[in-house]
Amino acid sequence: MFSDITIRPFEPADQTVAKNLILAGLAEHLGELDLSKNPDLNDIASTYVNGVFLVAQAGDEIVGTGALIPYSDGVAEIVRMSVSIKMRRMHIGTLILRHLITYAQNKGCWKIVLETTEDWRDAIEFYLNNNFCITHYSDGNVYFVLDFVGKENI
Repeated sequence: MFSDITIRPFEPADQTVAKNLILAGLAEHLGELDLSKNPDLNDIASTYVNGVFLVAQAGDEIVGTGALIPYSDGVAEIVRMSVSIKMRRMHIGTLILRHLITYAQNKGCWKIVLETTEDWRDAIEFYLNNNFCITHYSDGNVYFVLDFVGKENI
């Protein structure tokens, strides 16, 4: 399955497709979207200039996204993980996640954090299945950590 998927850095020409893919995923989970809560998607290249924003491409089609923001204290945050509905359960999310983890490690990060909405069971299972641990729940969100100091082959 992975042989048909290319993971690459975001390019400005991807702006509309990547934004729409993420918003479609949010609309699917939330039912209703408040576009004012997603200003980072209006200029992805500028927003994620200090990190990396990746796209998964199948042929000519962008089918997934994921971003990582490294912080100065060796911690990085994963955001904007999304896979198009027709391409889910094909390990594309895992492939994007692995690239983001490698990027974080190469930047000297030792811990990755992320959050998702508490009732998004599929997302919670995905992160648990990829070695993330739940740290806490707060305000309808679930928070995760992946600490890879001294761990091999995460």
